[in-house]
Amino acid sequence: MIEKKHIGHEFRPVTLTVEVGRLKFLAKALGITEGIYVDPNAAKVAGLPGLLAPPTYPFVLEIEALELVDLVSFLGETLGKLLHGEENFTYFGPIYAGDEITVSKKITDIIDKKGGALQFVISKTEFTNQNDKKVAETLTNYVFRH
Repeated sequence: MIEKKHIGHEFRPVTLTVEVGRLKFLAKALGITEGIYVDPNAAKVAGLPGLLAPPTYPFVLEIEALELVDLVSFLGETLGKLLHGEENFTYFGPIYAGDEITVSKKITDIIDKKGGALQFVISKTEFTNQNDKKVAETLTNYVFRH
């Protein structure tokens, strides 16, 4: 069982560079072909400072900043008990290739259901760029089976 003492825990913020190759790879995986996502010259012609990150890119940053196995271990659990419940994205601004994004993750709640047979760990992750502007936020629901 995951202890409620973890509610409010903030993981060490991690700053990551948004790389062109990773943006192109994600765009390709998502089937996005629009130039501003895959061609730096097209992004420049469009007046952007770099390739635009695809909409779900914050999740890539989130898992780079804190490996899932490390999160699960911190909670005293194993990957075999984990189900991904839900991921919600809120966007406040664009993310571009070359940005330095600081990822800050906090556990906001732990909810027991079915007499503890299921536990829901809710986390909030904020993404702030090099100009100290919040560009995105995710709410993630991890479900653990007991």
